[in-house]
Amino acid sequence: MYPVKVASTFPLRARKAPAAWARVELLVDSSAVGGIERHIEVLSGGLRGRGVDARVLLLAGHGDNPWFDQLHAADIPFDVNERGTVGLISRLRREEISLLHTHGYKAGIVGRFVARASGIPVVSTFHAGEVGPFPVNLYQRVDEWTSALGQRISVSPAIAARLPCRSNVIANFVATPSEPPAGPLPSTVGFVGRLSHEKGPDLFCESAVRSAGDVTWRTYGDGPMRSALESAFNQNVEFRGFVSNMASSWGDIGLLLMPSRAEGLPMAALEALAAGVPVAAARVGALPDVIRHGENGWLFEPGDLNAIQMIVDEWSRDKTARGRHWRTAAWRSVRERFSVEVGVEQTLNAYREAGFKR
Repeated sequence: MYPVKVASTFPLRARKAPAAWARVELLVDSSAVGGIERHIEVLSGGLRGRGVDARVLLLAGHGDNPWFDQLHAADIPFDVNERGTVGLISRLRREEISLLHTHGYKAGIVGRFVARASGIPVVSTFHAGEVGPFPVNLYQRVDEWTSALGQRISVSPAIAARLPCRSNVIANFVATPSEPPAGPLPSTVGFVGRLSHEKGPDLFCESAVRSAGDVTWRTYGDGPMRSALESAFNQNVEFRGFVSNMASSWGDIGLLLMPSRAEGLPMAALEALAAGVPVAAARVGALPDVIRHGENGWLFEPGDLNAIQMIVDEWSRDKTARGRHWRTAAWRSVRERFSVEVGVEQTLNAYREAGFKR
């Protein structure tokens, strides 16, 4: 059942699936909206479009979650497990679920054991490009080693190489408009993501201090570094705070800057490109496989503030003359390689390898 406050707003009224649809539960431990949640939402919608009764299941309740609004608006059924591990096993058996797909280390560790106990196939997607501090790194190691209990998906080759067992590499994917976005690129450099060390928001703010010319620097996100960064850089950077859905904000950004110290394959990069926003990114994770330097964005070595300044200067100087070309190149790079159709088909193949039957 939902937490009381959520249930009063969103009764469990899933779009009724035909009896022939196979049921897949996507399990995650979530309290907010981030890259994993956006991926699950896109994947769920794509699976339902392919005749799979995909539903989101939260491992536990954490009170109000802005993600519920988005799932409800997308007509994706979701529920919250409020009865612990025993209740989760009972649910999987009672509701004749065909496959469990876990996301994140908590859902992965718990989900693989309960799937085994329930006699159903399990697939786990590994999203995190960084290894967290203690004790998170310990949980991540347990998650990686217990992944042998099911089928594995990694969003980048670097993550796959870290796992002790073979993994399918399936990049994140996003919906793209049928035509490239039009209009001039705004004079705004944006940061979209968690304000935490691995994402490099401090490098973003330092770059804003070095910036010359009529450029606005703006962050969208929250996290443990926000208070200190706001105090130090509020004269140079606009802090918009957490935004649960960036769809209406991409039109305000002319360049997405991702000075990350570690990454998997960030959804923010794909969403920006799909919206026709070029991306300047550190050469980490799978970003070098997405960004074509000088075409749909730029790449730089992690922590290289001089390179960032040169890129921003080039973008600011040429965005009027080359903006349309950059927009089209950004949009096309996602539409051709990271579309929902491609990603869902690859995911279904991984499901079949795990024993999923339609």
